[in-house]
Amino acid sequence: MQTATRQYLAQVAREKALLPFHGYLEGKEPNIEPIVSLFPKWSLKEADRLWCAAFVYYCCIEAGFKIPYSPDKCVTCSLAGCGSWEEFAMGDNRVEYHRRGSGFVPEAGDIVIYDRVFINREHDHIGIVLKVSEESILAAEGNIFDENVSGLVERARDEHIRAFIRLPDGFVY
Repeated sequence: MQTATRQYLAQVAREKALLPFHGYLEGKEPNIEPIVSLFPKWSLKEADRLWCAAFVYYCCIEAGFKIPYSPDKCVTCSLAGCGSWEEFAMGDNRVEYHRRGSGFVPEAGDIVIYDRVFINREHDHIGIVLKVSEESILAAEGNIFDENVSGLVERARDEHIRAFIRLPDGFVY
């Protein structure tokens, strides 16, 4: 198996986002079981339209990162929640956490947490950075809200970006 790197994470995230995964869609059974199965207390119905952070976790695991679904630093829940990714990154000094506006320059394989993308709430969405430009980022995302599918999304580098998380290459919890 390939060593876990951010570059490989970006490759895996692109591939998995383009499958695409999807929750319950009219006339189609969901295919997110591989994602949901990583969270033992979760069912397909409970995950439907709430699986963006679980998609990020799934991609990390598929890329070889060794992270439990509910690290000690996730006080409130598991890495199936966007806020838990933030708690995890802020609580583990091996993981980099950078707020928007801090001067941090994101790269492919970094995790991006968004505010108020789909609902008027902090950390309501998350994705994996694939490409960065001056004005935007291209990210692999799960549960693109209106569509309940995974895909690649270009988003402006604006106030909707809350923070970036950088896992060190080869990270083992």
